[in-house]
Amino acid sequence: MKPRHKRMMLIGGGVAALALSATLVLSAFQKNLVFFFSPSQVANKEAPQNRTFRIGGLVEAGSVKREADGLTTTFVVTDTANRIAVSYKGALPDLFKEGKGVVTQGKLDAGGLFVASEVLAKHDENYMPPEAAHAVDQAQKAQKSVVQN
Repeated sequence: MKPRHKRMMLIGGGVAALALSATLVLSAFQKNLVFFFSPSQVANKEAPQNRTFRIGGLVEAGSVKREADGLTTTFVVTDTANRIAVSYKGALPDLFKEGKGVVTQGKLDAGGLFVASEVLAKHDENYMPPEAAHAVDQAQKAQKSVVQN
């Protein structure tokens, strides 16, 4: 085999290895990609079915209910325009409180209940996750424009 052919095979093998590794990286990235949706977007059916995503907003006052097993908690996340019921099995963060900001990660079940696998709470009194704060602001603006019209 001529040196020229060996070089071409080496270059071809390198390009194939590069393409394979790029495919594997993009596939792993796609599987781990988690999008954020507000309760209004979930109510408008913009959120994916059978796929993990995040919702955020405020924990509605009076909505937190603890089950007898001591681990399962249900509560409502709202952006002041729409409400989404959430069920979570596990220990909630110490900073989780009614009326405060929260972001939950999980999936919607067939009945529209958001089954959370993770709950993230604010870390000080003035903080709300940026996505949740934006969702609440957008919902309040939308409500004001509806009321004025």
